[in-house]
Amino acid sequence: MLMRTDPFRDLDRLTQQVFGTAARPATIPMDAWRDGDEFRIELDLPGVDVDSIDLDVERNVLTIRADRAPRESTNELIAAERPRGVFSRQLILGDNLDLDRISADYSAGVLKLRIPVAERAKPRKIAINTESDAQAISA
Repeated sequence: MLMRTDPFRDLDRLTQQVFGTAARPATIPMDAWRDGDEFRIELDLPGVDVDSIDLDVERNVLTIRADRAPRESTNELIAAERPRGVFSRQLILGDNLDLDRISADYSAGVLKLRIPVAERAKPRKIAINTESDAQAISA
């Protein structure tokens, strides 16, 4: 059986997975860190209208979706390097976070999330009880 090979097909497929395509953009870049009693996440969404951003939490999975609308122009397009379409990212959050108190702000193209650590996950001191009435052994 004769097989036809294309040496660039695998390279093309890998490039599309890493950088995305116009039809399926790559994931949303983010930074995440812990700051005291809360986790902070910042996601880059430049040029995205705040009304197109959707945040959902189901069980321990936070889903972020955003849509950068296609350019509606009859002008001749010289370059199109900024991806458009629907972006999405899912984050699996631990049980130690309070998912009912997530707050989100969007400013200058950056979505900022604050997720507080749950009370049950915060470090706490445990008191040690001692027996103050020690029984003496008599002979």
